[in-house]
Amino acid sequence: MLDTTDLTAEVDRLADRLRSAPQSRLQRGAAAAGLALARELAVRAQRVESPGSEPRIMPDAGVFAVADQLAVAGHDLAEALRTAPTASGTEVAEAVILVRDAAGRAGV
Repeated sequence: MLDTTDLTAEVDRLADRLRSAPQSRLQRGAAAAGLALARELAVRAQRVESPGSEPRIMPDAGVFAVADQLAVAGHDLAEALRTAPTASGTEVAEAVILVRDAAGRAGV
């Protein structure tokens, strides 16, 4: 069974790979894949923390910021799931799958 440490490890691994990717790879889609993932993880965290509230969408801060945005969103989701009384292991597993799929799409 996966737990939130697995999620943060996967997020950190992808964020590190994005940080070390060349600008050309980031511009060819790796940054877009990272931002889409960061936005999805941020929305999931907001839904756990504030059910019923309209989630705010993470802005595009540029190709060189996407790794940090991903790390923040992923760690926020992990903490929200870790502390939420109703969170399930299924939510963690789904998030880990999202991260792994995004890593494949990013090509980093």
